[in-house]
Amino acid sequence: MPQTATIAVLADIHGNAAALRAVLDHARSQGATRFVNLGDTFYGPLDPAGTWAALKALAMDAVLGNQDRILLENDPAQGADPNPTLARTLTAIGADGLAWLKTLPAAFRPEPDILLCHGTPGSDTAYLIEDVSAGLPGVRPCADILADIPAGPNAPALVLAGHSHHAGLVRCGAVTVVNPGSVGLPAYADDDPPHVMAAGSPHARYALISKAGLEWKAELFSVEYDWKTAAALARENERPDWAKWLETGLA
Repeated sequence: MPQTATIAVLADIHGNAAALRAVLDHARSQGATRFVNLGDTFYGPLDPAGTWAALKALAMDAVLGNQDRILLENDPAQGADPNPTLARTLTAIGADGLAWLKTLPAAFRPEPDILLCHGTPGSDTAYLIEDVSAGLPGVRPCADILADIPAGPNAPALVLAGHSHHAGLVRCGAVTVVNPGSVGLPAYADDDPPHVMAAGSPHARYALISKAGLEWKAELFSVEYDWKTAAALARENERPDWAKWLETGLA
């Protein structure tokens, strides 16, 4: 991946093929020549099959997200009994989709100064930028962020992380951390610890990154797509919680 490329950073697609197609089109219109995917690609009550169809022919570096890992851990071929959303997702992506997930690392460096991960480099369920102890996302101190990132002479200059669905950019000394937000699910609620993530609108989100001199810069984008149809599909597949998040960007 050449440093001069404009790189589109995608995360947390969650099987939302309509949002993914809108983001890919928008990124190409902005001059993106490379794509990276920070995980949680398929899981959800929307269109995992369409998501896999859009991605399988696209050359991109990718890492495994926590809900990608859950798909692998709940493969019915291994005797698991997944919930209905998991079962639908597994059926939709098929053996070849699962096989692709099995090839993905937890973290990856496409070039020496860039690190891709889903949550943090050491955990796919932890947030790198956000502190959610108060129930809403705040920014963690740089000391805590840097403690989760490899240090020393081989430390990355740019860390790209997803998982929180919360777009943001933090600079901690020589390290820039970018979360592109979620392509496919703009809000959700979690109970460990109790907190909500809410983009505040239904748009699909991603980031473009490029290098200016010795410094990485990022632009965060919100893209329109047919989120009403996506919400209707979530309701049809018995996920009214997803329908609300998709339609409003609120949780």
